[in-house]
Amino acid sequence: MRWIAPAGLLALSVVPLVAGAIRVTELAAGAPVTADNARFFAMPVPVLLHIPASLVFCVLGTFQFQARFRAGRPGWHRAAGRVLVACGLVAALSGVWLTLFSDLPAGDGTLLAAFRLLFGTAMAACLLLGLAAIRRRDVARHRAWMTRGYAIGLGAGTQAFTLAFGLAAFGPPGELGRALLVGAGWVINLAVAEWVVRRARRVRGGRGGRGGQVRTRSVS
Repeated sequence: MRWIAPAGLLALSVVPLVAGAIRVTELAAGAPVTADNARFFAMPVPVLLHIPASLVFCVLGTFQFQARFRAGRPGWHRAAGRVLVACGLVAALSGVWLTLFSDLPAGDGTLLAAFRLLFGTAMAACLLLGLAAIRRRDVARHRAWMTRGYAIGLGAGTQAFTLAFGLAAFGPPGELGRALLVGAGWVINLAVAEWVVRRARRVRGGRGGRGGQVRTRSVS
């Protein structure tokens, strides 16, 4: 039963990871340039940074949030955490780079570009705040910020479902509809993350903890 959560997180990552693998293969094999992939061929560097970093971020993150796995492997957790933060920052900032400097794909618009800038920046900020918290040995806030950052990073997986729902319910979305459906994926993930964070606080409070300020000397 304890592997249901990581299996679900990995499953949520499948669609964007497959799409990313296709893009990398196109770039590596020199596939024909089409209207759909032209912007990636025009700016391959951020694409080749974004996709592998996102892959590592999504896969490592599934294990970082499993309490029993962390408890049995504290050294692995610290080492993987450093890789996770680095890959998450690369994924977030390369996504912002693509949004700012590449042509908008067909069907996207200014609102969706604004959402991508907002959530890409927020993901980077969450990871940096999580890193700052663990350097202060504030484990509770570290976990809270990393949970939020990971939720944003998994947005593409949830967006596959929100876009599919919108298509089934309302037909092909227009520019505004697409932006709202994509934005809903990030909002849903952040709502779940906030529920997880608040639930953890209640559990700690019920055990006589000190709320959000939990410190330990076992984390470097």
